[in-house]
Amino acid sequence: MRKCLCSMIALSVVASAAMGQGERRLTIEQYRDRMFGGWVGQIAGVCWGAPTEFKWNDTIIPMSAMPKWTPEMINEAFGQDDLYVEMTFLRSLEEYGLDVSIRQAGIDFANSEYQLWCANDAGRKNLRKGIAPPDSSHPQFNKCPNDIDYQIEADFAGLISPGMPNSVVALGETFGRIMNYGDGVYGGQFVGAMLAEAFFTDDIQKIIAAGLAAIPAESQYAEMARDMVKWHRENPDDWQDAWRLSLKKYRQTPAYQKASNGGIDVKINGACVLMGLLYGNGDMDQTIIIATRCGWDSDCNPSSAAGVLGTALGYGKLPEKFKEKLDMARKFDFTAYNIPELKAVCEKLARQIVVQQGGRVEGDVFIIPHVPAKPSPLELSWDPGPIANSRFTEEEYAKVRFKPHAAEIDDPAPTKRVQGALDVLLPGWTASANGSDMNPGYRAEHHGRKDVVMTHPLNRDTGVTLSRELNVPEDTTKLMVTIANHANGDFTFVAKIDGEEILQKKIGQEKDGKVDWQTLTVDLSPYAGKHVKVELVNQPDGWQCEAAYWGAIEIK
Repeated sequence: MRKCLCSMIALSVVASAAMGQGERRLTIEQYRDRMFGGWVGQIAGVCWGAPTEFKWNDTIIPMSAMPKWTPEMINEAFGQDDLYVEMTFLRSLEEYGLDVSIRQAGIDFANSEYQLWCANDAGRKNLRKGIAPPDSSHPQFNKCPNDIDYQIEADFAGLISPGMPNSVVALGETFGRIMNYGDGVYGGQFVGAMLAEAFFTDDIQKIIAAGLAAIPAESQYAEMARDMVKWHRENPDDWQDAWRLSLKKYRQTPAYQKASNGGIDVKINGACVLMGLLYGNGDMDQTIIIATRCGWDSDCNPSSAAGVLGTALGYGKLPEKFKEKLDMARKFDFTAYNIPELKAVCEKLARQIVVQQGGRVEGDVFIIPHVPAKPSPLELSWDPGPIANSRFTEEEYAKVRFKPHAAEIDDPAPTKRVQGALDVLLPGWTASANGSDMNPGYRAEHHGRKDVVMTHPLNRDTGVTLSRELNVPEDTTKLMVTIANHANGDFTFVAKIDGEEILQKKIGQEKDGKVDWQTLTVDLSPYAGKHVKVELVNQPDGWQCEAAYWGAIEIK
């Protein structure tokens, strides 16, 4: 206990020193260099780590499985949600000003057209039902409040708030509370505050201290960050030892898994970000490699870590292999911005924020007040405060372009939607309980196949089963099942006859962004002439896009 207290005191001293009163000067050219370095760091991190995303959970990625970087990979970033989602927030600020309301930000997010997952998806679904923020993220309505989402999207807040952590905190209150709550918000404010401080130092310890100063010290997220600094100090040459300690405490200890969504939990992924920064020793390659090899959300984590380091180094000091092939003209998917436009909007907003926060622009220099951070109040996702009873007004809701069908509001039970689709497309089959993730039910088309039934496991342990009582004819030899995965996920297919497992197969095992339509053969010849119960299971084997798409089930 004494050792832990000493660590907290030491970090508090560093944080106070880093965030003391006064003014700091940053030339506009320095701002541009570091801001762009932050963006390119994010881009490089997400592109390098993308092939590994969620393939390794609770295990370290072998170095042999680490993708080989090629300069052309940098342009894979334009379709990455790690980047275009936060540009939605930049657009809201650009169009409505720094005082854009959380309700308007929610409307803009509700009108986004890209696919989402986890807390983002849950929050946007709430918005589209008319639940305005902050209730769109409240645990009463959103079952993913501690997910990683705002942590991977908060870089913009730091990049337009150089040296101004209170701007980062405020932006988190506007945008982070659309989809996250408690630690889910603090993770974003922490990363944003690190980026804001990285404009003035490349000392990783000071950068982390600035992040800690911007979030509630009593939060589990802050405890995780202090642990990472402590474990690094005790064993600065072995990041894998810190990884094992993180796994034991923040994944395997129930007290730190409250309101958790498994490998998408913000704390364990935040630990991966910090391992990259602490053990990467200022080297961009090593920072990305370590943050990636930690696993879990292994493209988002190196993106966050490299964004911080890229800001600290500046674009001019980044390795050429991350810059030489970057397409400056192509727009990021679902956004109004290419690279020059992105840089321009960030500088425009940064100039406004400097003035908003009590600073000024003198010629080609930002004069920035050095003011201590004031964290948001402590909130716990597993013991939340009361809801705000926030609903969009009729006028506001009219601006939401994508509203759910009436059936989704009046009858939200996903199992009923699935069963309705089965009754039409695969009559005779009955579905067990489905989870609501990914909106299971009828799909008009999935990867070239029309009229498909999509199912989703009830939870990370319980699959969804299609079952049927069957009189197997004497001449029947096989059951043919045509099935596919989601492009970003996989699952295990299991076939049982009278409760006995007779076939098991991974569907979409590579998770390489490909859909794998397969026709599987279930041998029925041993049951010819008998009455049996057939069960076909969409079994989760991780917790990333575990949906199954059923194209056909035919008796031959």
